Amino acid sequence: MLFLIISFLPFILILSKPFPLKSISLWLSEMFLCLGAHWFKEFKLIGSQSFGLSIKMSGKKKSGARVENVEESGEVSVLDLPELVLDSILGKLSPAGLSTMAGVCRSLRERCRSDHVWEMHMKRKWGRVIGAAAHREWQAYLALKNESLSKAKDQGFLGSLSCLWPLCWVKSRFEFGAKPLMNPLPDDSIMSWYLSIEKGKFWFPAQVYNREHGHVGFMLSCYDAQVCYDCHTDTFTARYPPHGRRTIPSEGGVQWERLRAPPVDTSAHELHISDCLNELRPGDHIEIQWRRNKEFPYGWWYGVVGHLESCNQTDNHCQCHNSDTITLEFNQYSADSRWRRTIIDRNNHLEEGNETEGFYGGVRKLNSKDEIAIWKQLWPPEVLE
Repeated sequence: MLFLIISFLPFILILSKPFPLKSISLWLSEMFLCLGAHWFKEFKLIGSQSFGLSIKMSGKKKSGARVENVEESGEVSVLDLPELVLDSILGKLSPAGLSTMAGVCRSLRERCRSDHVWEMHMKRKWGRVIGAAAHREWQAYLALKNESLSKAKDQGFLGSLSCLWPLCWVKSRFEFGAKPLMNPLPDDSIMSWYLSIEKGKFWFPAQVYNREHGHVGFMLSCYDAQVCYDCHTDTFTARYPPHGRRTIPSEGGVQWERLRAPPVDTSAHELHISDCLNELRPGDHIEIQWRRNKEFPYGWWYGVVGHLESCNQTDNHCQCHNSDTITLEFNQYSADSRWRRTIIDRNNHLEEGNETEGFYGGVRKLNSKDEIAIWKQLWPPEVLE
C-alpha cells in the first residue's frame, strides 16, 4: 500500500499545483529517475518472493538452487552499475534532481553531495560571475560561522544547544524541499556553496557594468559591488561601495549580462599596477581605473589607445609605440568633451588627474575578444557629452 501511495504522489502534486508543460516533463523525468532505486528494490523483493513461492509449490529438486540464485541476484542495485555509467547518470541531473536523488540511500547521498558532481553545476551557472574574491569571501564566511559556533560551545550546554540545533535542522534539509536527512550537509562543500548562492543567502563580490540602471554618468564603466541572487526573478541585487559620506547605493534587477567576476585581484580603493604599458599600441582596447576624487572608489572604464597629435596616423610611419606618452581615447564621448581623451606616462604612470577631471589609475590591456564584445554590446545609443 505504501508503495502505491509513493507511486501516485507525483501525479497528486501535479494536480494540486499548476506547472508549465516543459517544467512538468523535466520534473517527471527526474522524479522517476530518483525514485528508480526505491522501485527497483520493491519489484526485486516482490519478484523474488513470488518466484520462490512458485518454486516451492512445484516441488522440484532444484528449487533450492534456484532460490539461492534469486537471492544472489537480489543484491543487484543501481549502485552496481559501472562507475562511469553512474557518474554519467548523476551528471545529467539538475541540482534539484541531485538533491532528491540524495534522499534514496546513504551511498547515493554521498555521491550526490560530492564536490566532483557539484563543481560542474557551479561552473555552469556561476562561473561567469564567481571569481577568486568570491571564493575568499565564502571561506571567510565559513570561518566566522565556525567561530560563532565555538563561542556558543564555550557558553555551556544550553548555549551550544540553542546555537547548533537550528543550524543542524536547517542543514539537515535540502534546499529543494527534500525530507530531512540524518547527516547534515557539510558547510564547506561545493553543494552548500551553490545552494547558498541560489537561495540568496550569500552576498559575494562581483562587478557591474553601467551601474545604477545605466545612469549616463556611468556609461561604459564597470564597478565593484556586493551582489545577491534572486531566484524568483533570475536577477541580482547590487550594493556599491559608498562614495565619500553618501549612503551605500544599491540597485535591484541587475541582469546576468551586466555582471562579471573581477578580472584582477585589486580592490576598488587600490591602485592597479599597470604591467602592459610598454606593449600598448594605437588601436589596442584597454580598461583604466577612474574615480571622481580621492574619496570615491575606482571603476573600470573602457577605452582604446589612440595616436599622438604629432602622428600622421598611418601604419607605415606611426611611431606612437616608441613615445614616452600614451593617448587614451573614450569614443563614447563627443569630440569636444573633456572626457574624450587623456594622456598618461608610459614609463612612470601612477595615479594622474585632478579634482576637476577626476583621477586616472591603473591600466589593463584587453586581449580577450569576448571582453571586447561585451563592451561593444553596452555601447550607448547616443554620443555622450
